[in-house]
Amino acid sequence: MAKLYFRYSAMNAGKSTALLQVAHNYEENGRSVLIYTSALDHRYGVGNVTSRLGPKRHAASYDRDLDFFEAISNEKDVSCVLVDEAQFLSVDQVRQLHRAAHVLNVPVICYGIRSDFLGDPFPGAAHLLTLADSLEELKTICSCGRKATMNVRVDEHGRRVIEGEQIAIEGDVRYVQMCGGCFYKAEIAAR
Repeated sequence: MAKLYFRYSAMNAGKSTALLQVAHNYEENGRSVLIYTSALDHRYGVGNVTSRLGPKRHAASYDRDLDFFEAISNEKDVSCVLVDEAQFLSVDQVRQLHRAAHVLNVPVICYGIRSDFLGDPFPGAAHLLTLADSLEELKTICSCGRKATMNVRVDEHGRRVIEGEQIAIEGDVRYVQMCGGCFYKAEIAAR
């Protein structure tokens, strides 16, 4: 029986690289994969899954209007569905992916972050944490050397930003990963 997987981490842990490796492994064995990425994230062009290490690949982009269950149902011979930037999924889309895994018997592997730059959950990530049949944390480190679990938006001087829209991707917006201790120390310094 297929499952819905959620592989999550703080920023810069290699989620997109891991997704591209999984796609390669399936295809190396003659299997077909569907790859989706959020239309919100077009830092590297619309419909591209791009690793900071260099590898990239074109993917279908999704927005709030895509019905994943319907889209997957219309495909033939799909061995796996891979979703990058899964934190941007709607609650309904997470349910559609869960349903696809269980009704269509197609593994669905979602990659994303759990929380925004303030430590608040993304709705898509919160529902993936609830509905996913398998959870896997991909690990990365904070600049202090501890495991990073938080995402921090920083300004042009590297100082923590503590106000703003939940989603900010365009322009010179920059994020870093931090452990919980550094996350709160940076918040105090920003006030």
